[in-house]
Amino acid sequence: MHDIRAIRENPQAFDAAMARRGVSGASSEILKVDEARRARIQAAETAQAEQNRASKEVGAAKSKGDEAEFERLRALVGEKKAEVAAMQAEAKALDQQLTDLLMGLPNLPMEDVPDGADEDDNVEIHRWGEPKRFDFQPKEHFEIEGVKPGMDFETAAKLSGSRFVVMSGGVARIHRALAQFMLDVHVEENGLSETWTPVLVRDEMMYGTGQLPKFGEDSYQTTNGWWLVPTAEVTLTNIVNGMVVEEGYLPRRYVAHTQCFRSEAGSAGKDTAGMLRQHQFEKVEMVSVTHPDKSRGELDRMTGCAQGILERLGLPYRTIVLCTGDMGFGARRTHDIEVWLPGQDTYREISSVSVCGDFQARRMNARFKPADGGKPQFLHTLNGSGLAVGRCLIAVLENGQQADGSVELPEALHPYLRGKTRLGADGGLA
Repeated sequence: MHDIRAIRENPQAFDAAMARRGVSGASSEILKVDEARRARIQAAETAQAEQNRASKEVGAAKSKGDEAEFERLRALVGEKKAEVAAMQAEAKALDQQLTDLLMGLPNLPMEDVPDGADEDDNVEIHRWGEPKRFDFQPKEHFEIEGVKPGMDFETAAKLSGSRFVVMSGGVARIHRALAQFMLDVHVEENGLSETWTPVLVRDEMMYGTGQLPKFGEDSYQTTNGWWLVPTAEVTLTNIVNGMVVEEGYLPRRYVAHTQCFRSEAGSAGKDTAGMLRQHQFEKVEMVSVTHPDKSRGELDRMTGCAQGILERLGLPYRTIVLCTGDMGFGARRTHDIEVWLPGQDTYREISSVSVCGDFQARRMNARFKPADGGKPQFLHTLNGSGLAVGRCLIAVLENGQQADGSVELPEALHPYLRGKTRLGADGGLA
């Protein structure tokens, strides 16, 4: 959410930044509602003062025996009381309208974010590894002979419908090993705090990180009002919801491995083959809560954590900065990491790391007390995949595939598979 005071002080700068996100003239309606709200508040305060004065004078008129003045003042008290209530109700309604306007607008991009309309305007900033050259036509993950026995889409469709998968045998073990490997690296080497959180959350938590009110259709809601988390960003970030922490508490760096749920409402007909885009999937999610002066550096640190996982697995990737037109709703700057998938002959997103500034903290009312004793300030938050487990599985399978239908597995996973080094063409580990 945005700072209304900053918009009042410099609406031109706010509009210019919003224009980069494709929103024009955003300040006009905001300031109109804000002005009306402030006018009602002032009118209520004026009427309240007049009511208080009249209330004091009622007693004096009564004691003097001035019945006419007593009745006039008593009527005035009632009139002012009703006026105060009406002004306060109008101010409350306008305050909610203002909040809705501010919550419906995307975050302001950082100055160094490239302008652009869509993914074609994103800018590559880093590349690692060379895509492997195969002496045969590489297949997509679900077509590899050794993968077929352990990746069952037909049974999943019977159980749940499209965009689900049943994994078994060697494939399921590799999937589990990947998640464990990611957690161990992030905790033992990257200094993140392993955290286990619920996957069902209240409305307020979804509002806090920006999934509501605008993107409710992208998530699933239970019949009793809980939401299934689309990512552990929701729970990890909201740990500080409503809190005022000491500056020394910062930074907080969390990591969690959870199930995630997305309706994929806007992706009809897109990536329907295989398990690239599922309704239910797993992610190892990173969240950092930082001092405002440290958040930009933390973005680079988190990006490096995610990149390091791919490098340890020997998977070629590239990192891009998303342009203003392709950036997520709550982000100020986003680094997307795309892994090479030889079966598709292209790079595909496997992690998205974003700095949100104080955008989420304002929605959550999450602040810190400066060490110098100044007024509490809003925290900065960041989030990023470290990594999407299913997509990492796809990359491991496609990059390690052999002509005979088997898959050579990354050395980093061998200890997690009890020394097994490959997925055989029969679907078993060997």
